[in-house]
Amino acid sequence: MILAAAPDIEVVGDCGGGQAVDTVLAHRPDVVMLDIRMPDVDGLTVLRRLKSTLGDKAPAVTMLTTFDADEYLISALCDGASGFLLKDTEPEQLARAVRVLAAGGQTLDPWVTRTIVGGFVEGADGAQTAKCALKQLTDREREVLALVARGLSNAEIAQHMHLAHGTVKDHVSAVLGKLGGLNRVQAAVLAVRAGLAGCDPAGSQEPL
Repeated sequence: MILAAAPDIEVVGDCGGGQAVDTVLAHRPDVVMLDIRMPDVDGLTVLRRLKSTLGDKAPAVTMLTTFDADEYLISALCDGASGFLLKDTEPEQLARAVRVLAAGGQTLDPWVTRTIVGGFVEGADGAQTAKCALKQLTDREREVLALVARGLSNAEIAQHMHLAHGTVKDHVSAVLGKLGGLNRVQAAVLAVRAGLAGCDPAGSQEPL
């Protein structure tokens, strides 16, 4: 009801987990919202099947769930979800999330951001969580993030990578957006957790 009320969003299918893959193949939506727990087949299994069946042609998938357990977050991100939202998300934010996902972006509940950059990522599974969060970045964006994590300014990154300052600014904005609206410091923390910050784009390794 919420999404159908938006003038620029068309809901083309609604089904349980067992019919999800066939429904996606029949309608080819731009965005799929999956619950963690659904009849017949759970949402994480559907996510993996969609990615396995369609590969790069799979629609953007976000989990929309009442369950905010860390293990669900890790599984969803590692399996290729572009979003993780809780069901108490405000209606206007839900519609906005669909638009962001359809445009190739990522949308994460604020709880997810706190989990990624907070104390949980410092635990035993922290590095894995951070690596999963960075999987959505392009190679160039990962290079830029590595330099951000080393404390370089946009101008310094531009000089280091022989790029225009505006191009670097665009890359940084894209990185922060894909990581759920993190600020520069939070993104740097995430890069450190993932082991990316010590990687020089030129191929050498530098200590943090």
